[in-house]
Amino acid sequence: MSKKENTEWNGQYVLVTTQHKGVFAGFLEKEMDNGNTVVLKDCRCAIYWGTTRGLWQFATEGPNPKSKIGDPAPVLRLRDVTSVSLVSSEAAAAWKTWKNS
Repeated sequence: MSKKENTEWNGQYVLVTTQHKGVFAGFLEKEMDNGNTVVLKDCRCAIYWGTTRGLWQFATEGPNPKSKIGDPAPVLRLRDVTSVSLVSSEAAAAWKTWKNS
């Protein structure tokens, strides 16, 4: 029997990590393969964290001036997902409007 697809967080702004050390933020469009694959819309990749309190600072505050964040991608499918975390409204606003210095 296949596991029912989780749609609880669809449409929410989330932070996703992968087995390949990728860190991404965007709107969760879909989870597949029992959560091992996700599709994000309007997403960005953390190239350099620059956080002082660990990875989850990205989920609570967003990037900081020491962070390097990739340009937005309209849609991205990520495989080998290790975590999906909800992002605060403050952090989501920072991710969406981020400009590297």
